[in-house]
Amino acid sequence: MFLKDLTSTPQNDPSDLLRIRDSIYAPDLLITSVGHLDLFSWLDNNPSDFNSIIDKFNIKPRPTDVMLTYLKAIKLLRKENDLYYITDIAKEYLSNGSERNIIPYISTLTERPIVEKMLEVLRTDIPASWGGKKDELDWERAMQRDDFAEMFTAGMDSRAAYYAPGLAGSFEFSQYNSILDIAGASGIYAAFIINKYPQIKAAVLERHPVDKIAGISLKKRGLEDRIEIISADMFNDDLPNGFDIHLYSHAMHDWDFNENKKLIRKSYQSLNKNGIIMIHDAHINRDKDGPLSVAEYSVLLMFSTNGKCYSIGEMEDLLISEGFADIKYQMTVGNRSIITGRKI
Repeated sequence: MFLKDLTSTPQNDPSDLLRIRDSIYAPDLLITSVGHLDLFSWLDNNPSDFNSIIDKFNIKPRPTDVMLTYLKAIKLLRKENDLYYITDIAKEYLSNGSERNIIPYISTLTERPIVEKMLEVLRTDIPASWGGKKDELDWERAMQRDDFAEMFTAGMDSRAAYYAPGLAGSFEFSQYNSILDIAGASGIYAAFIINKYPQIKAAVLERHPVDKIAGISLKKRGLEDRIEIISADMFNDDLPNGFDIHLYSHAMHDWDFNENKKLIRKSYQSLNKNGIIMIHDAHINRDKDGPLSVAEYSVLLMFSTNGKCYSIGEMEDLLISEGFADIKYQMTVGNRSIITGRKI
């Protein structure tokens, strides 16, 4: 099935179903932290800061950040004055200093292939193959294969049928004339926006082979004459000039800080004056201890891509560092939100 009627509304909320999918690797990270690292036993005796945890367990910053955020979100860790402490429930059940600890029970699952791969990602910061399959490429390289790109883009299109209307309805686009949907996949976000705001000229920027998939999707929706496809690599090619809005929807969470910094800089350089950068994604809160559903999703991204779910504060800092001002945050639907900044 393929959503063609962009004016229809769903009768049920799919948030719980989406969360099951997005949280699939989170329990494996918990098992890894208990069974392989014995993290809670060590922190019970040694409350530590971020860098000390990295050094002790010989793990890398990006996956460690995701792990600690997730463990705070499930109330097993707390942070105070830059030190991480275990909570009462972790002290009773996940520290080997407690007679009631269930470490042996959780550790019976440490030989699961995904758990062993999770430990490898923690220690190398190299993403696993998509789905953890032994014979699959990592996500970035797999997306250059026609069959994988088609499968993955179709999946993101079906998810966007829920999130895209929320984006289109949560921001006042009427004062803008043009939007560039960068890494826009099937173009469904741009499609919902121009359906609600027909005065906007829209384009989708995608690299091969997703550019072809986007063209097919837009033709199915009868929008091939209203949304332009720009075939380009957002990292290696210049972004086109002349747009009022640059939309990054579910794009930056696939990449590390430096890559996102590069994208934000390129957007600032090519946007029209007073133009807007709009980052639509699942964002971690400022304290980096939730929401739980986003922390769980971040584990999947950490495991399978070079990115994670960034916090509101992290994205604000990136935008300000590249010259954007008037930074604003607002929720859309589900656990999604937009962060915007204005070029001055």
